[in-house]
Amino acid sequence: MKVIVCGAGLVGTTIARQLAAEGNEVTVIDQSVEQAHKLAESYDLRALVGHASHPDLLDRAGAADADMLIAVTYADEVNMVACEVAHALFKVPTKIARIRAQSYLRPEWSDLFNGEHISIDHIISPEIEVARAIHRRILTPGAFDMIPFAGDRLRLIGVRLTEDCPVLNTPLRQLTELFPGLEINVCGIARGDEVIVPEGDDQLVAGDEIYFVAVTDHVPRAMRLFGHEEREARRLVLAGGGNIGLFLAREIEAQESAVKLKLIEGNRARAEYVAGQLKSSVVIQGDTLDMDILTEAKVQSAEAIIALTNDDEVNILASLLAKRAGCQRAITLVNNPAYENLIGSLGVDVVVNPRSTTVSSILQYVRRGRIRSVHSLRDGAAEVMEAVAVDSSSLLGRPIGELDLPAGLMIGALIRKDDILIVRSDIEIEAGDRMILFVRKEAVKKVEKLFSVRLEFF
Repeated sequence: MKVIVCGAGLVGTTIARQLAAEGNEVTVIDQSVEQAHKLAESYDLRALVGHASHPDLLDRAGAADADMLIAVTYADEVNMVACEVAHALFKVPTKIARIRAQSYLRPEWSDLFNGEHISIDHIISPEIEVARAIHRRILTPGAFDMIPFAGDRLRLIGVRLTEDCPVLNTPLRQLTELFPGLEINVCGIARGDEVIVPEGDDQLVAGDEIYFVAVTDHVPRAMRLFGHEEREARRLVLAGGGNIGLFLAREIEAQESAVKLKLIEGNRARAEYVAGQLKSSVVIQGDTLDMDILTEAKVQSAEAIIALTNDDEVNILASLLAKRAGCQRAITLVNNPAYENLIGSLGVDVVVNPRSTTVSSILQYVRRGRIRSVHSLRDGAAEVMEAVAVDSSSLLGRPIGELDLPAGLMIGALIRKDDILIVRSDIEIEAGDRMILFVRKEAVKKVEKLFSVRLEFF
């Protein structure tokens, strides 16, 4: 596949690197000579210097025969124009744009992005995606990640195991015997820098970060099984009233009526604006790192602080101050990937990476075959996919335990019409089943091929 990536910031670099590593023909356009040269030297891709929306540069990038253009520069308007030029002059089939300004995304302007006006096939809004990702984590206390499927009747959960986990050093195949009726499946284990797709004889050890799928009603019991009995959050402190903070506060007010939310914003004008947009939340104007302000927000009795300012260092320090004061849990927004592996050891419970969230949103439109959704995990080391089995699929007709699946792939659960089936070795896949897959990065291409629609299907 030929892909043009406009913008070599964190998101553009990550998606270009990932697509190039999978054997796609990738060209990146960026105005920075230094960034372009760095990309070209580090990865197997082309890098051009210039304005991503200029027709001559898109022509040099190969837009005439490109399959996809992904516009993720820092300027919404450049992203929009690049997509429109790619459509009008080069007929690029798929165009994806990152749009930050919420004004463009208001419901009354929903007709703006269509074939008659601005030709963008898919819009990615990082602020909205990140806010929703954080909200999902709030819904599952003790989890560092949560992805819902099938209308939230099925969840993929990420949890960190401590010495208190009661099932350490227990072969995974015994979990079903020890806890009959518990509908879960451990799909992935992150141990140090390695991501493992486990087998039945594998055991869990303290320090592992595991991913499991579970029927949503069984999640509380599963969390206790893995040593997590945190209380559901009822008192939250949100630091930062930017676009992410405001959208998240609105989501919480709309869906979590029992939650008492206090929001801290440093800029007076912004604090007044946010206060006018919220109904029941308390907005406090002040410095997030001021202990008096944190005390006024009652952080000492809060179940969680959610640090969402534009400054990574402020987010980390505010989280640590809050936990030292007695706050039970810290959810921290961090843009700089260099901080991610560091701050977990400091006591931050959940790190939210906007880049990974945005990349996940883009990947669901990149993946081929009957793949409906994609979520990138651990900076691209693994992915969770939802894929559909068609009538011509080679997966049909045999128990899953007898299938010759690619190494690095596990089928965790099936969504069959109104039923949720946690996969066991004797289950057979039927046409139309939606499968929840855990895939290591080196197996992604094989999985795409496995779920491609054969010509004879037509």
